[in-house]
Amino acid sequence: MKTASDQLKILSIDIGGSHIKATILNYKGELLKNYEKVVTPTPASPENVIKSIKTLVKDFPEFDKISVGFPGYVKNGVIKTAPNLGTDLWKDYDFAKNLGDTLGKEARVVNDADMQGLGVVNGKGLELVITLGTGFGTALLFDGNLLPHLEFSHQPFGKSASYDKYIGEAALEKEGTKKWNRRMQKVFEVLKTVFNYDYLYIGGGNSDKLTFKLDKNMKIVSNADGIKGGARLWKQEEAPKEQPILTQ
Repeated sequence: MKTASDQLKILSIDIGGSHIKATILNYKGELLKNYEKVVTPTPASPENVIKSIKTLVKDFPEFDKISVGFPGYVKNGVIKTAPNLGTDLWKDYDFAKNLGDTLGKEARVVNDADMQGLGVVNGKGLELVITLGTGFGTALLFDGNLLPHLEFSHQPFGKSASYDKYIGEAALEKEGTKKWNRRMQKVFEVLKTVFNYDYLYIGGGNSDKLTFKLDKNMKIVSNADGIKGGARLWKQEEAPKEQPILTQ
């Protein structure tokens, strides 16, 4: 007999610097419809983003819960930073409550790399997930459980102010694929030294720009895999409790 939780339908949303993507998942994380997406609005204010999401999902099948991956630091559904959307627009905005009120369903919001991590990891040992897109996202999990979120992307790297500026979308466009790949090799060496991970997963729209051979414990994953993490948010008795970030 199926329980009520087994029949849950979850609207899973991934908010990026260039696009907002969404689908409907079942409780196992299986897609019940194909992805759809819209361009991230400019300016990407909370009101404009919620309006775009409302337009995106207006013809979607019915759903029971909402999961959102957001490109910034999130604490209990409240946005604290949004480097690629505009922190001044988003700081201390209760996105989970306002989106839930707009769509009429309970919403949970976590960092986008954290949600992707939930969707792709094997759940064994220390696993690091990174996203290569507009910026550089990271998530760390141990035995399938999210560890406190670190805004690692804002650490300085080399002569750059941050990882975001060193290997983000703007750096790729400015420096070109060949030089960007050399930078990525340096970054991977640092990640291995700092985290000593058992496995590293690489997602985000620019992951397919990597041209060098990866280690055996490294794997490129798709955004489609990552958005499945939206289902795992509702397999926990409580929404993930983000911890205070470490100051630089």
